Amino acid sequence: MKKIFLGLTILVAQLMFAQKVTGVKVEKVQKDVPAQLSKEKVNIYNDNFLKFVDALKSSDRAGVDALLSDKVKAIVTDDVLQKVKEGFDINKKLEILSTGYHKLMDGSSLPSIHYKYAGESKEVIMAVFEENGKILGVMPAKKTK
Repeated sequence: MKKIFLGLTILVAQLMFAQKVTGVKVEKVQKDVPAQLSKEKVNIYNDNFLKFVDALKSSDRAGVDALLSDKVKAIVTDDVLQKVKEGFDINKKLEILSTGYHKLMDGSSLPSIHYKYAGESKEVIMAVFEENGKILGVMPAKKTK
């Protein structure tokens, strides 16, 4: 009888001191991203984008590839470049509308610059860059025909 009582006491003590986990919440660690880009980075990204536009204008594939990120070089074909070229007027002067960070679906943020045509234009072109200045994506304004 003593052995049964000792066994039950140990079992009850274990159950009594067992920790109960309730409300587990997984928090995603987000790195702080400044709202605006520094002037130096804006100048670097803007120079690379303007070189990209000039390379598109002259149909210089090697020049375009030098400015594109390694992540997108494999999927950018001549047809894609032609669609980008048709997406905005490469002969008009571009002005920086705003700078900041573009949030991706995976939660990461990349630097981006929004451009508009000089003058009163509502068309906006967005360029997304890697931190090293390489172009990751260009979303041209839609032309209405």
